Amino acid sequence: MRLAGGSIPVAEPVWSVDPRTGKQREQVGVEATAADVDAAVRAAHAARAALADRDARIALLRAAADELEADGERILAAADAETALGMGRLPGELARTTGQLRAFAAEVADGGYLDVIIDHADASLTPPRPDLRRYKIPLGVVAVYSASNFPLAFSVPGGDTASALAAGCPVVVKAHPDHPATSELAGAALRRAAARSGLPEDVVTVLHGFEAGVALVTHPLVAAAGFTGSVRGGRALFDAAAARPVPIPFYGELGSLNPVLVTEAAAAERAAEIGAGLAASMTLGTGQFCTKPGLVLAPAGGAGDELLNALTKKAGEAAHGVMLDGRMREAFLAGVAERAALDGVEAPVAAAGSEDRTVAAGVLTVDAARLAAEGPHDLLLEECFGPVTVLVRYAGAAEARAVLSRLPGNLTATLHLGAAEERGEGEGAALLSELTALAGRVLVNGWPTGVAVTPAQHHGGPYPATTSTSTSVGATAIERWLRPVTYQSAPPALLPPELRDENPLGLPRRVNGSREI
Repeated sequence: MRLAGGSIPVAEPVWSVDPRTGKQREQVGVEATAADVDAAVRAAHAARAALADRDARIALLRAAADELEADGERILAAADAETALGMGRLPGELARTTGQLRAFAAEVADGGYLDVIIDHADASLTPPRPDLRRYKIPLGVVAVYSASNFPLAFSVPGGDTASALAAGCPVVVKAHPDHPATSELAGAALRRAAARSGLPEDVVTVLHGFEAGVALVTHPLVAAAGFTGSVRGGRALFDAAAARPVPIPFYGELGSLNPVLVTEAAAAERAAEIGAGLAASMTLGTGQFCTKPGLVLAPAGGAGDELLNALTKKAGEAAHGVMLDGRMREAFLAGVAERAALDGVEAPVAAAGSEDRTVAAGVLTVDAARLAAEGPHDLLLEECFGPVTVLVRYAGAAEARAVLSRLPGNLTATLHLGAAEERGEGEGAALLSELTALAGRVLVNGWPTGVAVTPAQHHGGPYPATTSTSTSVGATAIERWLRPVTYQSAPPALLPPELRDENPLGLPRRVNGSREI
């Protein structure tokens, strides 16, 4: 926020920029001031009581999906113009976004997320048991920080917002600067949905600007935050959330290498297939997926060379792509160059930038021995956002395990096995166990790009993949915005409907140790 004449705050404009040209498209609005943030949070806080009605929340989530679809043509056009992600991908992302809104509506209708547990009083037990009734209640106002690489599914109308609203928490979204126009259109759709559902529009508010993001996480009425972005930015907000007089939970997704281990048997059986699949996965979306396989352990020589040949051929043939913004493009090219300059690192496919603002994919290779101990090659164990992967050539299982032991936490880890290993012969089970310690989703003979939005999904992992053990995708994402409370010996007339013996809401629950559906 600039000061005019040294004293009067002047609102900075918020521009929509075309990454294909680097030129400004339109002014979307202005950056929020501290007063704007305060007003938005207080309005959201005042809307909590209205969101307590489960039927109203169900109506809101379904109406939000309807409104996004109704304005889909404009939303998709803006998203493509601001992100260059293309109309081949974006309609699918809109469908994913509306699908998860409807999925959370179904979750609220089911009621199982409330985790109702009732233990009736029993004086015959030692010690005697009082009447205890437990369920979950919403935390309060949630701050959501949008992602750059998913202008819909992880941004204003995305999973953090959908799950928070489903939990009964109003949301204030800090829009990502890479797609402000898309954010405004999506935010307007959600506010229309709130009005249609008889709820205050302030159950969702969209704000812009760096200072707004800092002010949000420290506002005393914000009860929790969800973030998807860089390690540096996410860690700064995480630390700010923890340093508050009253710390709040901060659910951040910060970065991930998404390692892949290819066994010697797998390489011997299908080297060309694995190499081609890896190239397709690491270049998907110009390498800008949070689940991009960024480090691959493959056997040195023999079938490993065949795998590398297939990878380099397909990666070299991949179409050049435009990255989300110029800053990310420059960081990608600088990051690849810094890694390629390390001793023993080769670049069989050189990542490069073109005058048309596109980038070409890159492949780096290094011997596993250089990563077995701390040193300058540790840079290869950090995520490089964009279309590049590092192929680590190992000579024997001991070298592969030495590298695995040095990896940070990840969203995903992938294991490619041979046919006999799939049947339980050899070390398949042991390797799967080692990878399980590294990630929240472990794949066998597949590729991590693409995250199915289903109840069993887990999108999270050990730090720095995320700052918690929770997921940001799937039905259980709602758990982040709830806290349990138990009533002891409360008079029946004073109990919330969810905890009454007659179960007027028809909720699934556990009573005296037995499940009731």
